[in-house]
Amino acid sequence: MNVNSPCFSSGVSTPAPAHEDPVLSTLIQDVENEFSTMVYKARIAIRRRAQSIHPELQPLGYKVLSVLVRQPAHQQIALAEELEVDKATMSRTIKQLEVQGLVTRIPDPADGRAMLVSITESARSSFVAAGIGSRTLMRERLATWEPAEIKRFSDLLARLNVSSVMLHEHQVPPAS
Repeated sequence: MNVNSPCFSSGVSTPAPAHEDPVLSTLIQDVENEFSTMVYKARIAIRRRAQSIHPELQPLGYKVLSVLVRQPAHQQIALAEELEVDKATMSRTIKQLEVQGLVTRIPDPADGRAMLVSITESARSSFVAAGIGSRTLMRERLATWEPAEIKRFSDLLARLNVSSVMLHEHQVPPAS
């Protein structure tokens, strides 16, 4: 597989800061290319999982279901905020999911103006079944790795995720 193909990478190298070590710059570019590949494959996997739940389920609808499967009923506005989309987009998405039989909406007893959105039992079952395949694939891919490699990989991903959140919040991550 050519990870430098247009599907996986922009093909444009970002110039390194003048003070950056050229070896470090090359390594960071390699990481960027691998992430591009991973994101591309993740999007394909999400589309496939979504279609296994309902043939017309869009990626945003899949994300809504992923929130609702973990937590009970949500107000539409809370879903919009959590998934960082505008209220109108969320409203259209919820209506589409309702037509597809994947969610239900009822008035929020605590706030008569708001609607509570819940995943249907059939959608929950389909979502769980779709996830089993993904977890099986991950286990198969990592089965040949040494436990120490898996632990290191997990630790590095956690470190990257923490640093991403901290950068988003304008904090400096702790050195490891």
